[in-house]
Amino acid sequence: MKNISILLFIVFSITSVNAQTATDNASILANIFLPGAGGPWDKKIQEFMIEPETSKKSPENTSAYALVAGGSKGIGFAIAEALAKRKYNLILIARNWDTLNIAKNKLESAYGVHVELLSYDLSKEESATRIAKWCSDKNIPLKMLFNVAGLGGDEDYLELSLDSVRYMVRLNVESAMALSLTLLPLLEKNAPSYILNVASMAGLGPIPAKNVYSATKAAVVSFSYSLRYQLKGKNISVSCLAPGPVYTKPSIKANTKKQLGWFGDQLSVSPKKVGEICVRKTLKGRMLIVPGTLARIMSGVLRILPRRWVTYIYYQAGGSGGSKK
Repeated sequence: MKNISILLFIVFSITSVNAQTATDNASILANIFLPGAGGPWDKKIQEFMIEPETSKKSPENTSAYALVAGGSKGIGFAIAEALAKRKYNLILIARNWDTLNIAKNKLESAYGVHVELLSYDLSKEESATRIAKWCSDKNIPLKMLFNVAGLGGDEDYLELSLDSVRYMVRLNVESAMALSLTLLPLLEKNAPSYILNVASMAGLGPIPAKNVYSATKAAVVSFSYSLRYQLKGKNISVSCLAPGPVYTKPSIKANTKKQLGWFGDQLSVSPKKVGEICVRKTLKGRMLIVPGTLARIMSGVLRILPRRWVTYIYYQAGGSGGSKK
């Protein structure tokens, strides 16, 4: 299996000949692709990378609530913390009561906000309806919905059981669609309001070794773009977070370094920074949010290259993801 760092270097070389180091490559790509740099792709890249910001802003100090599905740890907790800093009261949803209570105690003691906890498996069909009913019965002044819950892992399509495949699809895609729909009346009632769906850079191009995962994240990206326009008339802004590597646990860090080497560390962004960027840009009405300069450049490259090129590069880097025996 070839190291993906070599293949990414080849991609860089297509657009930046004679670059001597990876840093030089990134700099040259920035001059070519970043809007306003005056490069030959300047006009083209604006269509893909620069998203309009709406004029709607919520005040920094508010008694409104934000709901974070998958908010007990990782990126979800980082988002919850960034919201708590802005004095949003919180509703955190996860399966495990212990991690939820730990998150609640940290946030309430550090920021003086009120945190409600709900324990649900968001892959279950009835969860979204029950959550929406709970919020409606309590007349929660819901201003923000963050659909963070999701599942990845080292194993994918050819290595998973059918039940596991269905679970990933339901958690990664269906939960965001269901919560957005069932909570829409409350969000509309408290408009201007915001929805943020968490995807991944993996959703910007087909990855054979991560077939189901990348497909579900691509679905989240597509859903978010379409929903943004569907809700324009309701004064509800929709955003989508598509981060590169985020080291939320040791296994992710180890796998990223194995596959990407040095380049993976350069692409990675800490969960805390991701949470802060996510909340800030969601409140500014940004559509696609890719934390980190290098990750943002790469996301532009992924969206410009033909799908078959991207798929082939990923295939050469990571293979097909194994097969059933």
